[in-house]
Amino acid sequence: MRKVAFLVVGAVMLAGCKAPGPPQGPPGGAAKPDLAEASQFQALPAVMEAASHPRTPEKVALGRMLYYDTRFSSEGTISCYVCHPLHDYGQDHRVKGVGVGHQQGDRNDPTVFNAAGQLAQFWDGRAADVETQAMGPPLNPIEMGMKDGAAIVAVIRSIPGYQEAFRQAFPAETDPVTFENFGRAIGAFERGLTTPAPFDRYLGGEPGALNAREKDGLRTFVSVGCATCHTGTYVGGSMYRKAGMFQPWPNQSDPGRFNVTKLAADRMVFKVPSLRNVEQTWPYFHDGSVERLDDAIRMMGRYQLGKELTETQVTLIRGFLASLTGEIDRPYIDEPVLPPSPGNRAGSAPLAER
Repeated sequence: MRKVAFLVVGAVMLAGCKAPGPPQGPPGGAAKPDLAEASQFQALPAVMEAASHPRTPEKVALGRMLYYDTRFSSEGTISCYVCHPLHDYGQDHRVKGVGVGHQQGDRNDPTVFNAAGQLAQFWDGRAADVETQAMGPPLNPIEMGMKDGAAIVAVIRSIPGYQEAFRQAFPAETDPVTFENFGRAIGAFERGLTTPAPFDRYLGGEPGALNAREKDGLRTFVSVGCATCHTGTYVGGSMYRKAGMFQPWPNQSDPGRFNVTKLAADRMVFKVPSLRNVEQTWPYFHDGSVERLDDAIRMMGRYQLGKELTETQVTLIRGFLASLTGEIDRPYIDEPVLPPSPGNRAGSAPLAER
């Protein structure tokens, strides 16, 4: 794994902003997608910007380091990367997440790629954005196990390199080392985690980016009703739906969004997941109960659409979903060398050595 030297924080910052990604749509006069079914989708942005959370190279560089650093967990073993490995599409392929003390969480870990543009974070939508979401796992007793935000701040203040990085990332603040800025920095990094795919080139006016079978799959995906929920830029991630619209979901142990709202109507309601990179992010669903994509497609037909999809339909839909597998910007996500703790020559051990 390529390392980025931590000689000066500014050197890391050079990788902070991504190059322009796929076009948002065809320019005037350019070719348009040749299928009407594509009209309800939009190409990925290069960066999932938010006016309320402006990004800077310094903030992104800091967020990248915090994302990889295990020192913000009670045992020094867990970081954002451990549960969301960026070199494997942000999915650790466990049925449910595993945190400090080898404790198992309640749900499957969703990928962080293309997450910042969705309507909310977590399966139940309890965090409004990735900046808020980033503050959740460190304080979760099962995930990273830190006592409180003050404990996070204490770790930051104990590492001189981080103190300087926070000053550069938040230069207008008298005291930039805060737990809120910890979340803002990680969020700034995560807003660059987009994966442009062949489907984006197709939406951007390149009809040949999808082959005939993938186009047949898109037609099938829309015609059977998948796109009713899996729509928009992220092919999902824009609404909540009940798991088990036509038949009760097999596993009823997780009440979903009900835990957030306490409304009876939200029992078994979850955020519709994005289908981007879905081939690479098994196991599927909030409970991680299905490993094979074909089986997941069949279940969606049965439980969400009230249909028994044919083998041909399943095969065609899977073919379309393959066009959603995107490219990971490897330089952007490569592990940096972390600022050392006092008395140590380096930061926490490289992931490859753990």
